[in-house]
Amino acid sequence: MGEKKGKLITKSMILYELRNVTGNPFVHIFGVGMPVLMSILITHMVTMEMSDAAMAKTVSTSVFLGIGALIPLATILMGYSVMQAQDLEKGIPERLKLFGIKNSVTICNRAVSELIFMLAAFLIYFIAGSCFIGLEAPVVSGWVLYAFCMVVFSVLCFIMAHGLACLLKKFSVTYCGVMIIYFAFMIFGGMMGVDYENMPGWMQGVAKLLPVTYFNRDFYEIWTGKAYDFMPMVQSFLLFGAVGGILLFAALKRGEKN
Repeated sequence: MGEKKGKLITKSMILYELRNVTGNPFVHIFGVGMPVLMSILITHMVTMEMSDAAMAKTVSTSVFLGIGALIPLATILMGYSVMQAQDLEKGIPERLKLFGIKNSVTICNRAVSELIFMLAAFLIYFIAGSCFIGLEAPVVSGWVLYAFCMVVFSVLCFIMAHGLACLLKKFSVTYCGVMIIYFAFMIFGGMMGVDYENMPGWMQGVAKLLPVTYFNRDFYEIWTGKAYDFMPMVQSFLLFGAVGGILLFAALKRGEKN
C-alpha cells in the first residue's frame, strides 16, 4: 500500500474502503435519499393545515431531528453489516491477509470511512432541510449534543453491525435481519405514522428501550435548550450498546472456534 506497516489507519486503506462504501446502493437509497424525502414529505403533510407558523416550525424541526436517526441506522447498521457479510461470504478478509492486511486494520479503516460517509450524508440532509423545511435554529448546546449523540449512536450501530455480520456471515440472511431491525426501529420509534403517545402500552414499553425514540420524540427539547431528563435516553444507549457488545463477543468467540 506504500505506507508504513503497523499503522491501523492509512490514507490508501480509507480511500479503498470509501470506494466500497460509496459503491453500496443500500446506503444511498436508505441512508441519504429516504431520510431526505421522508423529512420533506412528512413535515409538509403534517404542517400544511397549520395556521400557526411558530407551531409548524416546532413540529417540522422535531420531525426532522427524529428522521435524522435513520442515517446511521441505514449507512452503518444496514450498509456496513450487509457489506461485511458479503465480504465474509466471498472470503475477502482471508485474501487481504495474504497481502499482510490484518482484520483489525480493515475494521478500523472501514469504521473511519463509514463515519466520513455518514457525515457527508448528514451534510446533505441538513442542506436539504434548510432549503425545503422551516427549521428552528438550535442553541449551541443543542447542536453539540445532537452531533455527539449521533456519533455515539453510530459507533454503537457499527459494533452491532459487525457482530451481526460475523455471526450470520451470509449476505441474504444478514440483509433480511437488518431490514427487520431497520423497519422495527422506524415503527417503534414513531416514524411510521403512529406517535409514541398513540401506541399501545406494550409498544411504548419497547419504544422506551430504543435510542431512536428519544431522537424522534424528545430531541427538540434539547435542540432548543429546554430542561430535559437525560437518564432514560442514556439507559437506552447503554442497552443498545450492551446488545451490540454481546453480539460482537459471540461473533468473536465463534470465530475462535472456527
